[in-house]
Order: sequence, then structure tokens, then C-alpha cells
Amino acid sequence: MAMAGLYRRLLPSPPAIDFASSEGKKLFLESIQNGTMEGFYRLISYFQTQSEPAYCGLASLSMVLNALAIDPGRKWKGPWRWFDESMLDCCEPLEKVKARGISFGKLVCLAHCAGAKVEAFRTNESNIDKFRKYVMKCSASDNCHVISSYNRASLKQTGTGHFSPIGGYHAGEDMALILDVARFKYPPHWVPLTLLWEAMDHVDETTRQHRGFMLISRPHRDPGLLYTLSCKHESWINIAKFLMDEVPILLKSEDVKDIHKVLSVVITSLPSNFGEFIKWIAEVRRREDGGQTLSPEEKARLNIKEEVLNQVQETGLFKHVAAFLSNSSCRQLPKSGHEDTLPGIAASVCCQGAEFLGGKSSRPEGYCCRETCVKCLKINGDKPVTLVCGTVVNGDNEQGVDVLVPSSPGRPHCCCSGSSDYIGLHPDGNDVLTALLLSLPSETWAGIKDEKLLQEIHDLVSVENLPTLLQEEVLHLRRQLHILKRCQENKVDEDLGALLS
Repeated sequence: MAMAGLYRRLLPSPPAIDFASSEGKKLFLESIQNGTMEGFYRLISYFQTQSEPAYCGLASLSMVLNALAIDPGRKWKGPWRWFDESMLDCCEPLEKVKARGISFGKLVCLAHCAGAKVEAFRTNESNIDKFRKYVMKCSASDNCHVISSYNRASLKQTGTGHFSPIGGYHAGEDMALILDVARFKYPPHWVPLTLLWEAMDHVDETTRQHRGFMLISRPHRDPGLLYTLSCKHESWINIAKFLMDEVPILLKSEDVKDIHKVLSVVITSLPSNFGEFIKWIAEVRRREDGGQTLSPEEKARLNIKEEVLNQVQETGLFKHVAAFLSNSSCRQLPKSGHEDTLPGIAASVCCQGAEFLGGKSSRPEGYCCRETCVKCLKINGDKPVTLVCGTVVNGDNEQGVDVLVPSSPGRPHCCCSGSSDYIGLHPDGNDVLTALLLSLPSETWAGIKDEKLLQEIHDLVSVENLPTLLQEEVLHLRRQLHILKRCQENKVDEDLGALLS
């Protein structure tokens, strides 16, 4: 019985030249000699085929983010943090992307939320000379990559709107190498840069905006080293709306006279699932990796995480939040849950979560529980970190893992005594809540009528008063919140300048 289907397409040549053809190989070798294929090596190392016909934008972006070695700050599968199309669900639900694709503006939004540095240009706001300059710059470096949004029809290819990264440039022939993520359809191919510009200079019928290109590079340091906003769950829409729209109105309507009342107004009104919105990023290493010595990279990440955590706990706002949450009348407040922070990685990290998320242990003997076991681990002979051993349950397979978190001052490094009678405690989330409040826009507090209190709040939440590491962490969270809000309002394609500001 015959089965209907499509097996690839014949690449229209001209205008394109197949990368694997003799002419394509010649262009490739000449470009290597001219130094305009440096970006190719990392891209080809992470080259992927889009898993859905409409996932060209998501595949292009995940490929570039992995090539830039940007940490997603969230799990892919098992204990691994890795960009995949399924991870890029912040600015548009995956089901919508699967059905209709994604717009240029929302792909820019996704790149920002993922922690990349992004410059985006529509063709009506740029010109071919600038485009050529950026293609040459990124082709001669592995620190930046260009993703092009173009109409296939201009290249005599089937289909309409498409995204793909540019893998290299041949200066003599003025040709760009398109690493087409729809490899089931067309192979990588060279095209005249002028023709690619014409293909980009089309209006997207959905947004009524011109297509264009984006320059994606790695920030000078990873943002979101300790915290990140998560929009994997639908709750982010309500929480983002509450934080950006409702909190300022609440503070205007309430007659607040002191910091305690301000915190009461905000915290007691938080949606019950706000803990799904902001996550802390722990480190995980598999037991079968062998040994208990951390690599220099692991050690560096943990040291920075520890410093960020210490800086959060040293802020005046943290002290107010901790005092407020320690009040007996606040015990029933919604907690910043950690249950989904490492789901399936360490079964239940209640002891580690209670200490780490709560900042400092309120019990001198520490926390422990049946599901986990906390032990000491030296960082190459230096300071100890907390090691939480757990079990990955994946079908019939169980694999041991270690969850590593920095040791906070005043907190015990070891809390195991072999007893099975310890009670798992859920964290208060003092430091997580502090980071979330610090990330709110400065205008959030403008409705407070008491000028003295307004000044006090300003001093507590001012980004300028924060140490550099924490300042960058908070600004990243604030950018994420801003972008998510614009996505929620469907405004990202209207004004890219506002998105990138």
C-alpha cells in the first residue's frame, strides 16, 4: 500500500549553491582561508534539525544559544541543563508556535529571556551595508551569531517565512552560508547576500511588520546565576500581571505607614503559586562521574552563587522580609516552593531547600529527611559546600545524583546522623522573595503617599545601592519581567526598541 509523503526538496540552484557540492566546498575552503568561517565551527557543533515544521525559529535560537554556551538555568532532561526547542516557551505557548510559527519580535523576546545579548534590526530600520557588516563580524568570530528571518520565495524555495542562522561569509563572491534548520527539506546552502537581503525585506502578513535579522552574543557574564523567572507553567501570566499592574494599585489604595505594612500588602496578596514563577538554580553532578572533587568550572559557579546569595542576605530588604515572614501570624503565607526546582533529580530536597531557600538555618542541628542525605564536600580542599544525595526516578531506572549548593555563613555544613525520623521542612523563601521584590520596576512603589516611607523603600530597593553581582542578577530578572509583560500584552512586535531598552 502506497504511503503519501514528501522526501526533501530539490534545492533551486541558482540562486543557491549546495554546501556539499564541489562549488560549495570551494567557497567554504576559500572562506576559511579568509577568516570568515570562525563562527561556523561552534554552530555546526550544535546544528539541529527543527523537530516540527513550524519550529524553525525555536531550532535556530536553541542552536545559537548552545553554541554560545549560555546556561538555560532550567532542566532539559534528567539533571541536564540544555537548550532545546521545548525549553523556549516563555513568549509564546509551544502549541501556538507548532500551529503558526513564531514572530520576529517574539523570537527576540525569547533570546532575551534566555539570557543572551540581542541586537535586532528590521529591514526598514537598517540597510544592506549594515547587514553585511554584522554578517562579516560574526563570521570572523565565535562570540556572536546572526539569525535571519526571510521569505523563502525570494530564493525560489517552497514555503514562506523562515528562520535560520548564518554560518559563514565569502567576501569575494559576497555570499552568505545559510545553515537551514529544515534539513529534511533543504541542505545548508550559499546564497548571494544581496538576494538574502531582498528575502528579508518582506512584510510578515501576521504582524504587518518587516522581517529582518538579529545579532545574538553572550553577555560578559551569565545572567541568572542564582535566580531565574520561569514561565513553563501558565501561572506566570497571572503572576506577571499581579507584580507589574496590581501591586502599584494596591500600594496606592492602602494607607501604608511602615515597611511591615508595605510587605504585608504585597506578600499577603501574592498568588498562591508564585513559587513557580521564580526559581533558584542549583548544581547537580552524577555520582557515576566519580570522585568528590569539583571541576574548576563547577567550583567557579558555586563560588559566584555563594557570593550572590550572601549579597542578597546582606541587603536591608532581606532583613525586613525575614523579620516579616518569621512573625507567627505570617505562617500561612504562600511559600516559595522548591518542589519543581529539581523534579525527579533528588526526589525531594527538603533539607537542602529549607536551608538554602530560607537563607540560613533556623535550627542549629540543620535539616534532614528520609528522602535525602546531606553530606560535606570540599571544593578542591577549600570551603565546603552542601551535597544532597538523591535518586533520579525515570521509569524503571534509578540513577544517583548529587545536588550542590553554596554554604551560607552560620549554617552547618553537615546534618546527617543516620536517623530516619527527621521531618522535611518546606522553605520560607526569604532570599527568593527578596530577589523578586528587588526585581520590580522602581515605579512600583511610586503610589506610596508617605514621603518618608517612600524614600525608605527607595533606599531598600534601589539597584544603584546593590553590589555589582547582585545588581546584574536583579537587572536580569527585571528585564525578564518586562519582556514577559510585553509578550503578555502582545506588544513585542510593535516596538522592538522598547523591548530592547
